[in-house]
Amino acid sequence: MTFSREEHLWIPESDLEGMSVDTLAVRAGQIRTGQLEHSDAIFPTSSFVYGSAAQAAARFGGEEPGNIYSRFTNPTVQAFEARIAAMEGGEKAVATASGMAAILSTCMALLQSGDHVICSRGVFGTTNVLFQKYMARFGVETSFVSLTDLDAWRDAVRPETRMLFIETPSNPLCEVADMAALSELSRANDALFVVDNCFCTPVLQRPLEQGADLIIHSATKYLDGQGRCVGGVVVGPAKYLDEIYGFLRSAGPTMSPFNAWVFQKGLETLPIRMRAHCNNALELAKWLEGQPAVAKVYYAGLESHPQHQLAKKQQDGFGGVLSFQVKGGREEAWRFIDATRMISITANLGDVKTTITHPATTTHGRLSPEDKDKAGITENLIRLSVGIEAIDDLKTDLTRGFQALKD
Repeated sequence: MTFSREEHLWIPESDLEGMSVDTLAVRAGQIRTGQLEHSDAIFPTSSFVYGSAAQAAARFGGEEPGNIYSRFTNPTVQAFEARIAAMEGGEKAVATASGMAAILSTCMALLQSGDHVICSRGVFGTTNVLFQKYMARFGVETSFVSLTDLDAWRDAVRPETRMLFIETPSNPLCEVADMAALSELSRANDALFVVDNCFCTPVLQRPLEQGADLIIHSATKYLDGQGRCVGGVVVGPAKYLDEIYGFLRSAGPTMSPFNAWVFQKGLETLPIRMRAHCNNALELAKWLEGQPAVAKVYYAGLESHPQHQLAKKQQDGFGGVLSFQVKGGREEAWRFIDATRMISITANLGDVKTTITHPATTTHGRLSPEDKDKAGITENLIRLSVGIEAIDDLKTDLTRGFQALKD
């Protein structure tokens, strides 16, 4: 059978099989309209029209495929979903209004009252609050354990355990989970294994290949990469994603078409950005280890990191986020942060611009002192999301922080 460009307005899925993540980031999920535009189209519409009342009834009744209402059917959103699903090696994806909406939608669709979740302590502070406070109101209990202590995970399992939830590498201490071991544990206990892959993205790590059931992203971070939009996405098998889609259709935590278009364009440069982030972060981590005012550096790319070998095995790079402790406490950490001039003081991460924050009072500020202590969130801890600026300029700006500690 001869391939005809005139008959194919986009690349067939079968032709994408076996392509690298670099190519999928640019070519997967592309839908061209009759205008044959080269760049991805955007469909900023709330609803869609039908040729007849009968067609409208068939669409709403599920008898005929097609767009209905942008809360749950929009071509731009579907194109983004198709691209990230292809990059992660997943059967399907569902895009949401934020990363937290992706986690909430997953929980509301797949958990019920009486279920038990095991979650690693080293997660984004708001993820901890969602499980500990709000899911508890619906009768879902959560146990928090160390990400790297497999015995603690095994001991936490109950007959009603239905989900294991992790971030790897963790936020902000860059701990690395043994995904194969946790996948085995989840399957032995008929529980879902859910991995937040925000720090690595599919360029550096593909959890579905290592036994995860579902992958979650805050698209706000690296998938966009330029701090423009808020969004989230869940990737995995259709049998789970169909349930999550059903919740999204009814509850409405939906990604907007414009944001989906921004994220789809962001994916096109994700591979080259991630490699630049990794290169800068590794050099900065090594440089920080040699600074007299630094008590400890947390970055899986360092040989001193306790899970360095595991990270080399599971990941194709070590990511762009690192944390370090300055000698002293909150006063010294704040003084260091305030002395920088170029680096952005903001809690967001995954941007081409380097950002700096004090986790104990920002990203993890809502945790209790006891929970902060268990998670290793100390008052002298600083987190860097390393951008793609010139490495010497980053060192110059951070040197201002070290100078402030001397003054």
